[in-house]
Amino acid sequence: MSNATTIGTPFLWGVTLAVLALLLIIDFLLTRRPHAVSMREAVGWSVFYLALPVGFGFYVWQAHGGGVAAEFFTGYVVEKSLSVDNLFVFMLLLAAFAVPAELAQRVLLYGIVGALVLRAVFIALGAAVLQSGTWAFLLFGAILVATAIKILKEALSHREQAVDISSMRSIRLVRRFMPVTDDYHGSRLVVRQGGRRALTPLALAMVAVFATDIVFAVDSVPAVYGVTEDPFLVFATNAFALLGLRALYFVLQGVLAKLRHLNHGLAVILAFIGVKLVLHWAHGIWAWVPEIPTLASLGVIIGVLLTVTVTSLRASRAEEARAAREPVERS
Repeated sequence: MSNATTIGTPFLWGVTLAVLALLLIIDFLLTRRPHAVSMREAVGWSVFYLALPVGFGFYVWQAHGGGVAAEFFTGYVVEKSLSVDNLFVFMLLLAAFAVPAELAQRVLLYGIVGALVLRAVFIALGAAVLQSGTWAFLLFGAILVATAIKILKEALSHREQAVDISSMRSIRLVRRFMPVTDDYHGSRLVVRQGGRRALTPLALAMVAVFATDIVFAVDSVPAVYGVTEDPFLVFATNAFALLGLRALYFVLQGVLAKLRHLNHGLAVILAFIGVKLVLHWAHGIWAWVPEIPTLASLGVIIGVLLTVTVTSLRASRAEEARAAREPVERS
């Protein structure tokens, strides 16, 4: 990891935030007229949003050297892998709320905006904590290892993942203060019903997505601080990873359920970064304690993601083959 110096000059921050705002405005205009997203449209935008961080990474390489670029690309891969897990939860939420296909992208867009705002807050808090002393690395490492254990336990339990809307505290709290309509009313969040204002199910879906954003931010920000201490790079990796989620959701919608080992891989990645942070903290006290280089981290993370993708697809094919044989065996 780099020292506490940052490449984020006021000019670079300004350009980054302006481009981010422009892209979000374009996304908002695209979702203003609700429509079902075609695969062609989703793939086109996904390619565009994947090209952006690649181009930015090469700019960082040219302007600040390979070491900083390696930190950016490693942080981006970590955040992108975690964001795919976000997508799976979003998919469960959209199914639980029975969100119409033409409104799904609007819910995803608001979820992404909420995630960006929360990540910015947590990044600022993380930077302040790191400035207070090296003990913060030990804290972040412990958070990631604990999160990894929790994710692994859930993955090994083989329980069918689903969302129970009635058990969500945020939803129960909203229902206490506002009535909710039974049906969707297009893209409207609030309507008049029986002479009083009432929320639509679309508003509840957005509240649920925003509540899950908070949980993901707690895991995501310490993870990328395990790769770089530069707040600008931390923000940039989060922004690039989140921007393309709306389009990527529609590309991966049919594949997400087949990535059954994704959580196993994320648990390994988070535990690895947690150990990396603890070693970094220990190295500051005892110089003989080794540190894990950024390029080695990138290799481990990519290797884990490739492994769980291959094993997930093999497991899915094996299950489909068994399902195809069962009717024949019964007959």
